[in-house]
Amino acid sequence: MEGEYERVYQFKISLKGIRPPVWRWVQVPENYSFWDLHVAIQDVMGWLDYHLHEFELVDPSSGMERRIGLPHDEFPRTLAGWEQRIAEYFTEEGQTVDYVYDFGDNWEHKVELEEILPREENVDYPKCIKGKRACPPEDCGGVWGYEEFLKVIGDPDHEDHEEMLEWVGGEFDPDRFNLEDISFSDPDERLEFVKFRLK
Repeated sequence: MEGEYERVYQFKISLKGIRPPVWRWVQVPENYSFWDLHVAIQDVMGWLDYHLHEFELVDPSSGMERRIGLPHDEFPRTLAGWEQRIAEYFTEEGQTVDYVYDFGDNWEHKVELEEILPREENVDYPKCIKGKRACPPEDCGGVWGYEEFLKVIGDPDHEDHEEMLEWVGGEFDPDRFNLEDISFSDPDERLEFVKFRLK
């Protein structure tokens, strides 16, 4: 997302239902759309953007509930994320919205605007500044499935242990988080791909 901006929004993204908690702090430009924010959330959490998503929030100007994400035949009232600016909905620190990724596994996230900060010179945004624990693997079955997955890979005697490790790529450390592993995608390029796919 290009363009001039003077402030950045610092969000805490927390995955609901997982203990110990999985969370990230990310700073994004104030001129971001919800699509841009979605892509940043995918990147910092470690999701692969294989599935539909949706922000569920209240429009502060009208008090009406809104759903913002990918317009879809099954969800005709969903507003296109690339047409909605985060600054129009996040108006003060402490506000929260819900972000749902993968309507099958139903990964629910709490998105909290922690601070509105001045943009720092010579800093590239978006920027992840901190986080804890690994994101669950895609398509592992939601919160319950993830708990079962951890039991299986943690028990070498389980009959599905080897198969599950092979499925996840050979190893998985639920406590792993490294800032250096995070790289940010270009949301405009991702949008072009998605729009082509939706045609």
